[in-house]
Order: sequence, then structure tokens, then C-alpha cells
Amino acid sequence: MMSFSRLFAVFRKEVWQLKRDRLTIAMILGIPIIQILLFGYAINTDIRSIPTLVLNQSHTQLSRDLLSDLEASQVIQIKGYATHIQEIETKLRQGKISIGIVIPPDFERRLQDNERSAAQLLVDGSDPIILGAAKLLTAMPYHHHSHPPKQRGKLFDVRHYYNPEKRSSMNTIPGLIGVILTMTMVIFTSISLVRERERGNLELLINTPITTNELMLGKMLPYVLIGFFQVSLILLLGHLIFEIPVRGQLSDVYIAALVFVAANLTLGLLFSTLANSQLQALQMAIFIMLPSILLSGFMFPFDGMPQLAQWIAEILPLTHFERLIRGIMLRGANLHELLAELLILIGFTLLTLTLAIKRFRKRLD
Repeated sequence: MMSFSRLFAVFRKEVWQLKRDRLTIAMILGIPIIQILLFGYAINTDIRSIPTLVLNQSHTQLSRDLLSDLEASQVIQIKGYATHIQEIETKLRQGKISIGIVIPPDFERRLQDNERSAAQLLVDGSDPIILGAAKLLTAMPYHHHSHPPKQRGKLFDVRHYYNPEKRSSMNTIPGLIGVILTMTMVIFTSISLVRERERGNLELLINTPITTNELMLGKMLPYVLIGFFQVSLILLLGHLIFEIPVRGQLSDVYIAALVFVAANLTLGLLFSTLANSQLQALQMAIFIMLPSILLSGFMFPFDGMPQLAQWIAEILPLTHFERLIRGIMLRGANLHELLAELLILIGFTLLTLTLAIKRFRKRLD
């Protein structure tokens, strides 16, 4: 027969054990709060404030009125003005803008010509959501008191780059490289030192001549090889199954992956010095993965998020790697053009590695 007193005793013991585990309590409260805030506030599929560069060759009042109306729609945000179309194409390749607007010298005459579009949109078509938002601008009515509206045809002609077939997999597969590396690298390393401590191996390592730096780097190196294997596997499957190109240098892909893997490994090592058990280390890894996937631009447009969410996303390594890998693979950019994102990842790696080493030394003391 079941004894309810014994059952209650086990129940009470488990409750007291949970109350002592502050990290678990924080996860119980934190995960629902973060998900509600992310999905209800930060995640927005109605993209706004798309960074845009303008080439205005008309320089008329009508063209300036058009640009004012476009900004008033809040779909675009004009970041500056170009002097030639090559400047727009360079900024698109570097990922600094997503849309370029070209207003030709005969803009006013084109407004009267219902067979031709009056202006042109140059769009980074690698992201289907950006392309869809840009196409909404083509149907935007434009009427000025001194000029009749266009009766037929589109106000804009859309020229999309990097994804002529408009396949969503072109944007998803490169992004998956970063997501998979984040999931595996952070989890693997976050439990590594904790596992050594739980098995009693850490005491043995302390008594050997090995230094803290050697131990940390030795823990990281096997996972670097695993990360390279995963990158190669995704690239191969992406090419064979989905025909995903690598328009940039393949060496740039692996250099960017190396720096990103190092950033995730050092973050995992830092978690392992903070956790008291493998479960706590795993909870920390999950805690960082959730905002990384949702805020990095992998699933939802980065420009559609509020400013506060964008500031948080800039701290996460996945945000910068998504820009790197998509820029290299889809737009053919080189590491020199994406140097800022690479330097941020290197800085993140050095910071987290330093903190992990200091925390580990403190534990040994």
C-alpha cells in the first residue's frame, strides 16, 4: 500500500532541494518571462526601419517628396545618399544596407509614363522578408498636388540581388551554421569542467604540472575540430541538397567559423566555472541559446526589432556570425569588408576567456 506520509516526505524533500538551487528557481521564473518579452515585444515580423541608401539623380521637389513619403511609411530608414550606383551595391554586399533607392534624372517624365516604373529599388534578396517588405513599396500610391498619380504600372521596379530564385533556404541554411555551432559548442564545453569535478578528475589535474591556460586550451581544441567538421558537413549537405552557393572565399568561411567557435567555447568554459553541477551548466547554456536564436536575425528580421532588443542582440556572438556567414556565402563579401563583425567576435572571445581563467583560478584557491 502507498504511504501518503512517505510520499509527502519525498515531496517536501524535493521542494526544499529546489529552494536551495537558486539557478533552477531563476530558470523557472526567467524562461517564461524572457519568452513572453521576446515574442510579445521584441519579435516583430512586420519589419520597419530597413536601412536604405538613396541615389537621387533627379534633385527635384517631387523626388524629395517621394523620399519623405517613403520614410513616413516607416518601412525604410534612409542612412545616407550615394553618388553612384556602385556605392549602393558595395553597401549591399557589406550588409550595411538592405535596400537602395535609385531615382533617375527623368523621374518626372517617368511619372507620366504609365509603361515604365518611375524609380528603382535595389534589394538584398537573400532575406525573403526584406524582399517582401520592399515589394510592398511598389504598390504605394504616390500623388502630388502638382502631378497626377500613375494610372498603370508600378512606382518602383525591384531588382533583387543574391537570390534570383527567391528561395528561403538560401537565407536559412547559412544561418543554421551559427545556430548549430552555438547549440553544440556552448553545451559541450559548459559541462566539461563540471563533469571533471563531479567525477573527481579535477583534483588529479590540480596535482599535475599543467597550468590553467594549458587546461583551458586543451579543453577547447577537440571541440574546435568538431566545429570544423560540423561546418564542413553543413556546407556539403547545403550544396548537394539545396544548391546553396559559397560566393565568397571558402577560407573566409572557415576563418569566421574558427573565431565564432572560439567565442562559443570560451562562453561555455565561463559557464562551467559558474555552475556547481552539469544540470546547472546545461541550464545556463539553454538560457543563452534562446535569445541568441530569436534575436540574432536568424528567424526574424533584425531591423524589425525595437532598439532595446537590438542592443541586447549586439552582445550575442551569433548576431555577428550571422552577418559574417551570410555576407560571405550569399553576397560574396570578404573578411576585410566585414572586419568590424570579426573584431567584435575576437574581443568577445578574449573577454570571456579571461573571465573563465580568473574564475577557474579562484576555484583552485
